[in-house]
Amino acid sequence: MSNLSGVIPPSTTPFDDAGNIQISDVGPQISWLIEQGANAVAVGGSTGEGQTLDAGETRDLVTAAIDAAAGRAPVIAGIICDSTREAVKRGKMVADLGVAALQVTPVHYLFRPGDDAMVEHFRTLAGETGQKIIIYNVVPWTYLSPELLIRIMTEVPQVIGVKQSAGDLKQLADLMIDAPQDKLIFSAVDALLYPSYALGAHGSIAAILAAAPGPSVKLWDAVKAGDHATALDLHVMLLRLWNALMPHDNLPAATKYAQHLQGVPSGLPRQPMPPASADQQANVKAALVRLGVI
Repeated sequence: MSNLSGVIPPSTTPFDDAGNIQISDVGPQISWLIEQGANAVAVGGSTGEGQTLDAGETRDLVTAAIDAAAGRAPVIAGIICDSTREAVKRGKMVADLGVAALQVTPVHYLFRPGDDAMVEHFRTLAGETGQKIIIYNVVPWTYLSPELLIRIMTEVPQVIGVKQSAGDLKQLADLMIDAPQDKLIFSAVDALLYPSYALGAHGSIAAILAAAPGPSVKLWDAVKAGDHATALDLHVMLLRLWNALMPHDNLPAATKYAQHLQGVPSGLPRQPMPPASADQQANVKAALVRLGVI
């Protein structure tokens, strides 16, 4: 767990124009993220369009990422699915690969499990896979309260932490002040990583880290060093990038475009997600120029 802190970019998944994963492009992106200073990488999350991947593709993606990381940084495997059985299946499929943890969304299709059922979901997943788990608290209609997250972490020791994804920084703050001291709380509040770190988050797993890993690492380092003037300057520039990435509900596609501008093979989004629009491209490019990465 000590290695799982700081800046953990969620990589994009490179698809070709037929929607197939371009496995040969996975390695160069993972290496780039690590070389930019990432403390770990996550694959198959929302930024990686993990909701579109089948179980075999998830294993192939995780395998390619671990091969590329080559022990330089831990790899977290994303699981986004809607049944305990499928989550267990995917967790077992990557268990022999040496992942640092599974990043798992709550079950989120129309019928939300009650709190007891949600606890049992994570208990079963941990017990049957033997893997460490980070809860990816992202789905608005299945959003887990700080109280429920703390209950799960307390009752299921293999749940080592939470990736808290919401615009409400108070939810993150409430979770951090009451979570067990041995658990990890990561911010996925992309627009507010600076205050997240200042409040004590153990790091971040957020799309903007994949779009601009170098400046994101500098922000983390500045806060840890107490250099709040530098941190504030970086926050402003990264916020402008976030505002450019977000408007069209195709964040993974916009993130891929940001990576493309920095010379990273990132491929296309998987249909039906559209590529970044012309306006989006112009705004993303301008934000990256301000950050000095292109």
